[in-house]
Amino acid sequence: MNNSIISKDDKRISALFQRMEYLSDKIENSVRTPKTKFGGEQYLTNKEVSRLLRISNGSLQTYRMEGKIPFYRIGGKILYRASDIDRFLENHSEKKQTNGYFTHI
Repeated sequence: MNNSIISKDDKRISALFQRMEYLSDKIENSVRTPKTKFGGEQYLTNKEVSRLLRISNGSLQTYRMEGKIPFYRIGGKILYRASDIDRFLENHSEKKQTNGYFTHI
C-alpha cells in the first residue's frame, strides 16, 4: 500500500474543488430554473406556494376553501397557477392608499 500525503497544491485536490464548484453551480441553476410549464403556464405545489407567501399549509387551505386562491386538484395533488398567485399578491398589496392610510383588501 502506497501512503502519500496530499497537499492543497496537489492537482487532484484542485480538480476535485473545480468539480465541486461545477456541481454546486448546476444545483443552484436547477433550483432557480422554473419548472416545466404546461400550456405556457407554470404550476406550483402547496409547499411552493406556502413558502412563497410565507404562510402555513393551514392558512393556504383556508384561502382555498374561501375561494381567495384558485387551485386545481388532479387526483390527490393540488396545484396553483403561478399567474393566479401573482394576481392574488397584487390584489392584496397595500400600495393603495386612502387619505394617507393604507387600506386592507
